[in-house]
Amino acid sequence: MTGLPLRQLLMSLGEPLVELQAAPAGLDVPVRHVSILDPEDPPTAAPGELVLAIGARGRAALPALRAAGRARAAAVAVKLDGPGQADALREAATEAGVALLSVRRETRWEHLDSLARTLLSGADDPDGTGGTGPGGPATGDLFSLAQTVAVLTGGIVSIEDTSSRVLAYSRTSETDEVDDLRRLSILGRQGPEPYLAKLREWGVFSHLRGSEGAIEIAAHPELGIRRRLAIAIRSGAQPLGTIWVQEGSHPLTDTAEQALVGAARVAAGQLVRRRRELSADTRLTQTLLTGLLEGSTGPQSLATHLGLDLRRPVTVLAYAPAATDGRDAELSREEVTGLISVHTAARHRGALLAPVDSRVYVLLPELPPGLPPATLRDWTRETVDAARDHLAIPLRAAIGPTVPGLADVPASRAQADRILDAMGRGGVVPDVAALQDVQAEVLVSEVLALLQDRPELRDPRLTALTAYDARHHTRLAESVLAYLDALGEVRTAADALHIHPNTLRYRVRRAEQLTGLDLAQPQQRLLAMLQLRLPD
Repeated sequence: MTGLPLRQLLMSLGEPLVELQAAPAGLDVPVRHVSILDPEDPPTAAPGELVLAIGARGRAALPALRAAGRARAAAVAVKLDGPGQADALREAATEAGVALLSVRRETRWEHLDSLARTLLSGADDPDGTGGTGPGGPATGDLFSLAQTVAVLTGGIVSIEDTSSRVLAYSRTSETDEVDDLRRLSILGRQGPEPYLAKLREWGVFSHLRGSEGAIEIAAHPELGIRRRLAIAIRSGAQPLGTIWVQEGSHPLTDTAEQALVGAARVAAGQLVRRRRELSADTRLTQTLLTGLLEGSTGPQSLATHLGLDLRRPVTVLAYAPAATDGRDAELSREEVTGLISVHTAARHRGALLAPVDSRVYVLLPELPPGLPPATLRDWTRETVDAARDHLAIPLRAAIGPTVPGLADVPASRAQADRILDAMGRGGVVPDVAALQDVQAEVLVSEVLALLQDRPELRDPRLTALTAYDARHHTRLAESVLAYLDALGEVRTAADALHIHPNTLRYRVRRAEQLTGLDLAQPQQRLLAMLQLRLPD
């Protein structure tokens, strides 16, 4: 039996069951058998085996890892009691030269055993169901991309393969001015031959084959053809198709050509996956990337999977919507993710995206040494501006620090999260920021988070003040905070609250009388300025 590459096994089993923790020999190691190692048995293994270490949680699995390494097994699967155990096991697996898989706590061993054996039994049968894994992705990804490109360019978009067959296209409204070429292409699922002949006559296709950028095709009203932009989709030197953008009732945007560059790179990845039926590979990439961002998976796995250099500089960008204005949250997230992917791909060929909860993280690996921070800021600013201008969705973006290599990705992500957390707490902060831009805001935000989680650290007099306001519908706490923020300047604070200065003076005195606070004391003023910023 030739076996099933570990990569394919992982893609077929999927993230719900197992996660890759280490792959020191790479992901192409063949898995030939599955064995169950009972905790009562001495640790043994055979070449090419996937060893299911039942009952050996955490460090108890170390003997199984060492035995598997000596026997040249393919991988060992274990369950972890906590995140702290992964580091020691990853180190042992790397030293032994054997892959380490962590199994979800709720996964039944017999279920995993059955699935793995089924996959291995079909590995040598290309026509069977066991070794094929999931099929190619649906065309929905390309339709989403076409719609994103339409939004970014202000045009009407279609994506075609190398035979001019229409693969996907953007939605049109009643006001869009669709020309004959677009209409006939969509209805016939292929560009009509007379029009294609004209495009060949004008040298459009030969120009596309020789250019990596977008080209313009002038309007030909006599033929019912409006102005267009086009760009070739290719993987290396291999042509995969073309993206066409027809100008409608309004001119295309100034950044349309740049958007097409990014869209072509995104489309290339999707078409390659369609041709090779590698949708499962995308899921594995997402799993490894998410694990790396969260610190639950080591960097070697992603580096091996994508051929990345562990020691090249890397940065994490983080995006979060400031608001969706009542729009469907899932739709907004899909639109934003598509826009970020196109903009980022236009600027960095190897960029990787991972939506996690309400945030979208962008990993920029293998950055050139000495890349100016202003460049990353400009890239991020373009994306935020595009989301506002084209989707009417306000985005916040945090620029994590550029770190030496993939091993430091969790640290870059953590700092980006700190910035977004501070932005989410309000105050006067920019919508694109690195830590040095909002250092004070971040630190205050984290102090407030501590006060929020630890009620025993709060001053009970201030707690009583906010409770009094809630019961009596007064605004004493708000007035005290405005007074302190204005450094005791009564008129400034009163103007901010749109009240008379005497009203403010009364409220501050009333707050002191009710609580026993003495705002002449620096420590009490400092604590009040912090605690009164807590949400109700």
